[in-house]
Amino acid sequence: MSTKPSVYKNASRKEYKLTNEQRNIYRKISQESREAKRRASLGFLSSIHSINTPRLEPNQLMPPLESNGLTTLSLFSGGGGLDLGFDKAGYTHQGAYELIPICGKTLKSNRPNWIVHSGPENGDVSKVVWQDYIIDVIHGGPPCQPFSIAGQQAGQNDDRNMWGEFIRAVNAHRPKSFVAENVLGILNPKFSGFVQKYILDKLPDYHIHIFELNAADFGVPQQRRRVFFVGFRTKAAFKCFQIPKPSHRWKKSPDDLFEDTLAKTMGVREALGLADTGYDALAPTLRSAFTGKRNTTSVLNSSAGQKAWGNLGIWPNGVQANREKASAFPAKYDHFRLSVQDCALLQGFPEYWRFAGAVYQVLGQIGNSVAPPVAYQVAKAVAFALAGKQHHL
Repeated sequence: MSTKPSVYKNASRKEYKLTNEQRNIYRKISQESREAKRRASLGFLSSIHSINTPRLEPNQLMPPLESNGLTTLSLFSGGGGLDLGFDKAGYTHQGAYELIPICGKTLKSNRPNWIVHSGPENGDVSKVVWQDYIIDVIHGGPPCQPFSIAGQQAGQNDDRNMWGEFIRAVNAHRPKSFVAENVLGILNPKFSGFVQKYILDKLPDYHIHIFELNAADFGVPQQRRRVFFVGFRTKAAFKCFQIPKPSHRWKKSPDDLFEDTLAKTMGVREALGLADTGYDALAPTLRSAFTGKRNTTSVLNSSAGQKAWGNLGIWPNGVQANREKASAFPAKYDHFRLSVQDCALLQGFPEYWRFAGAVYQVLGQIGNSVAPPVAYQVAKAVAFALAGKQHHL
């Protein structure tokens, strides 16, 4: 009983891709940055900014709720964005499967009581014989590279397409609901046949909503649009489900007219606790793990993003392991240098959520995660629908 998408739009929004010339420019900049870091370590350069104290508190965007009695199974868990959002919304975490070992370490270090299966032997969902779980909700982000611009949009022909494994788990467990997240590229008209044939038609017992959410609409200081597939076994729950409505809005000036009920989304500089320069804006979409080289310590995701970060006075390359190191040597043009904690904050992760691994691995986990406040709102809406209630923010 697959249902046509309730929202199927904005698939044609222009996305950007770095040219070889731009990559060479950034490579040169990175070399200069490394040389500056070396000189700073020898005491030849002094810090140009103090350690920042962020003003944004992500916990306020997702206040913990009492247990709703619902259990979850997490697939393709990554750095834990969906897991944390569902956890804060009152769900009980029953298990997580993640292929990349360093992501498993992140999950276990933050939630030692969670059952986490990680690595090629234990975390590969394609090897799992599903029989051990009685689950209310399955959630996950099947690897999205096959549908992203950076992944060349090979779709179902891409070896990294794991939608089939997600669907296999759903059909095996028959949860009351499932939540799957993906990039905007999956709504490209050229993939409409794939969506119908390999997703909707493969889940005949579910009524499915498909919709897009922007993290900035939920208080996250970043333009980050993602697609969600939310399925329900019963038509009653499907009808009760309401796509989360914006709780926040980015206001560029006091003259902008928005609903009084919407809180203001902080700009990047305000969120990070930087000095007021008279200009602030939302962060461009942070780079995912699958854009550029594996060891890239940059959050730059597009050619348009280069100018946006420059206007903010923030250096998008050479991200450091912590704020102390970030303040230890100057960035080009006297820009503010980011730490991984700053990047996590711009993704909506609270300060206490720590990521395992080298800087490039951490940035990959952050950039490939669902913003936890967005996951939280989706999780709340699902719980309301399963309880037969309408979800109102």
